[in-house]
Amino acid sequence: MRTESEMFDLILGLAREDDRIRAVTMNGSRTNPNARRDLFQDYDIVYTVTATRPFLEDRAWLANFGEVAVMQEPDLGAVFGDVSDHDIRYAFLMQFEDGNRIDLTLQVPDETARTYQTDSLTVPLLDKDGLLPEIPAASDRDYLITKPDAFRFAGCCNEFWWVSPYVAKGLWRGETLYAMEHFDRYVRDMLLLMLTWEAGVRTDFTVSAGKCGKYLQPLLPQETWNRLMKTYAVPADEDAVWDALFAMGDLFRDTARFVSDALGLVYNEDEDRRTTALLRDIRALRKDAVTLR
Repeated sequence: MRTESEMFDLILGLAREDDRIRAVTMNGSRTNPNARRDLFQDYDIVYTVTATRPFLEDRAWLANFGEVAVMQEPDLGAVFGDVSDHDIRYAFLMQFEDGNRIDLTLQVPDETARTYQTDSLTVPLLDKDGLLPEIPAASDRDYLITKPDAFRFAGCCNEFWWVSPYVAKGLWRGETLYAMEHFDRYVRDMLLLMLTWEAGVRTDFTVSAGKCGKYLQPLLPQETWNRLMKTYAVPADEDAVWDALFAMGDLFRDTARFVSDALGLVYNEDEDRRTTALLRDIRALRKDAVTLR
């Protein structure tokens, strides 16, 4: 596996030799002084180029980076439908066979001027023309957990309890994929958001939880973390998913009460009580039932 030093020599060496590349910047976890370092951190690189099209029309230059295991071009919109103006910016996400990964974005100088100071985790690596103004040292200040106001707190709680019956009716119908989609995406997302706010309260909102909450574990009590872990890797078995759904509800309730007490917010106990009762009724409902009660 190529070392960090070898990767930077490669990234910057190519940029120095190619007159079309006028500046190089990096962002992401490798610029974050608070991020844990390991061999699988991506190299999130931006090449400011005179024009993007020549790099897209003749791609021989990509071979300089090494043997690619898999590459994605998100700006094509093949899966998610998000298509950029290819004359302004274009990204190549490259996973190499040796384990390294480069997320490389090409963009024109006007786009660099527009975006350069919008991410606190940006570090300039090369500037041939003085395109890059001075910026503060990289930090995760743009990514710190933010304190919720009453509106956002209530919205998180409402979404958690609103979507939970979707899981319940999916289980009752035997629609496992439907139930698990709502369980693992929408309901869990709100639980993780609430747990992130608990971490914020416990750290006076001075830390980042990281992408997908990857830094949450040391920010929460061990008991809370253990309860969260028990809601994962649930087999697609009806009773197991039901148990996990109620476990998520119990954890959400306790966390929301903690956050609301700490921040002077109001937790809608009635919404919780009524929805939890509905979930219990659906779980107990016979499969041939034609009415709930």
